Amino acid sequence: MSSPPITNPLLPLPGLKPAGRGLAQQADQGEELHRRRRIHVRALPAASALNRCTTPRMPFSLTLNPYRGCEFACVYCYARYTHSFMGRHDPAAFETEIFAKTGLPRRLQRELRRTDLSGESIAMGTVTDPYQPVERRLGLTRRLLRAFGHVRGITFSITTKSDLVARDIDLLVAMNRHNKVHVNLTVVTMDTELARGLEPRAPRPDLRLRALAALGRAGIQAGVFAMPVLPGLTDSRMNLDRVAAATAAAGGHYLIAQPLFVRDCSRSTLFAYLRRHHPALVERYARSFGRGGRLEPNYGHRLAARVAGIRKRHGLASGPARDGWEDSDP
Repeated sequence: MSSPPITNPLLPLPGLKPAGRGLAQQADQGEELHRRRRIHVRALPAASALNRCTTPRMPFSLTLNPYRGCEFACVYCYARYTHSFMGRHDPAAFETEIFAKTGLPRRLQRELRRTDLSGESIAMGTVTDPYQPVERRLGLTRRLLRAFGHVRGITFSITTKSDLVARDIDLLVAMNRHNKVHVNLTVVTMDTELARGLEPRAPRPDLRLRALAALGRAGIQAGVFAMPVLPGLTDSRMNLDRVAAATAAAGGHYLIAQPLFVRDCSRSTLFAYLRRHHPALVERYARSFGRGGRLEPNYGHRLAARVAGIRKRHGLASGPARDGWEDSDP
């Protein structure tokens, strides 16, 4: 059975606004910074560094993303739609044509000088991974972290699939002295083969857990995003328990798990993967992720109960500590 067709237009997530006119032209004219096999990295100007998130469901008020596109090529990635703003409608372009906001560190410094951020919550890595491979060459994320050296009173989070985050422990420790810093390592499975299929160019799960342990030893609160949880692939009690056990063994503080949501922009890559590696699941996914891309509510309730029990067994919280206390399951 074939996958459902991709439909257009690709709509932005709530709280994110499409970029202004001329972004496609800027992307076309951007200086080429790096080329490696299928990966092309180009410079892209940034109108602003910090972007206001207006969606009340999100646990942060501002976002910061140094890159557009992501080399990790996760088959379920919901963010592929963002490349359509630059005239790139092929879902594969998201993982092969990467745009680096090279002027972002300087712009961030200017914004930090004229803005009092006390009490704000800033999230890095909400759309693309700030520690994807090109970061080793460009160091944009590290330069952005350095810009926060004099900031006080914020909550700052990073979400990543890369062990490269451990490189910046020195800056995170410095930030943590006057702010609340936590790092989310995304780990959907400890099965290396399955992880390689779902997240082809991301570091192995064990490397991410090693980074989590290093962050904890340095006094940085860190936990695991076991999400998205994919039905029939990563939602078994055994798989989730293995992730939780590895999180606890590495000194992680919390485990967060939410079910998969399928956007139109990710259907082609997700269903191509399923047809190739798990053909028995294709019909189930086509039926389950029909209109709206969400699973039935009962699935979410069952998953939440399963995860709550697993967290309790391994002594993990349901979220990072805030104001001296940790979120916990009811």
